[in-house]
Amino acid sequence: MYTLYGTDESGSCMIEIALQRCAVPWHRVEASSWQDGEGSDALARINPLKQIPTLIIPNGQVLTESAAILIHLGLEYPKAQLLAGDRTQILRGLLYIAANCYAAIGIIDYPQRWLGNADEAQQAQLVSGTRRYLHQAWVVFADQFAGQLFTPSNAPNALGIMAAVSRWDDAREVLGNLAPGFAQSLERVDADPVVAPVFARHWPQWKAS
Repeated sequence: MYTLYGTDESGSCMIEIALQRCAVPWHRVEASSWQDGEGSDALARINPLKQIPTLIIPNGQVLTESAAILIHLGLEYPKAQLLAGDRTQILRGLLYIAANCYAAIGIIDYPQRWLGNADEAQQAQLVSGTRRYLHQAWVVFADQFAGQLFTPSNAPNALGIMAAVSRWDDAREVLGNLAPGFAQSLERVDADPVVAPVFARHWPQWKAS
């Protein structure tokens, strides 16, 4: 049994999708850095940063970092085809998102972590500049990785799943305007029969095309 620490409207949804693709037993513990409760307390004991997703695999080891979890599951369960396609570019793309897009979201959500006692105007300036960078990073991603989101059998691979979790800070709207072809590819991921029910649970207000 896999144990996933996470919550709705978060990156833990991509690991839920991957676990379902792998057809393995798993359960979710409600936890995050912004929630109080037994699950979040348990998360802090195994991941002091309380970042989600955090996954405990059946042998008891703790896996953190979304890209690392997806790569592990893809290697452990090759029939799930999470790494099917150009593996070199899939791995590159997974690390690109983690290093550029997710890192930017952390600054946008928690500017005080980086500025300490800075006033609200300074925090707002940091958030605004980081959001511009985030949108630019997604546009660059679209240019570099547009053809790498699906397996040869046209199911979303790990990169497609991770890229589709681009629902924060107006990134989808920006991509729709500046990279419409790539935005349509993300909509294909949204509509996948394994992906769509998970997204519907996490973002019930979101309507996939």
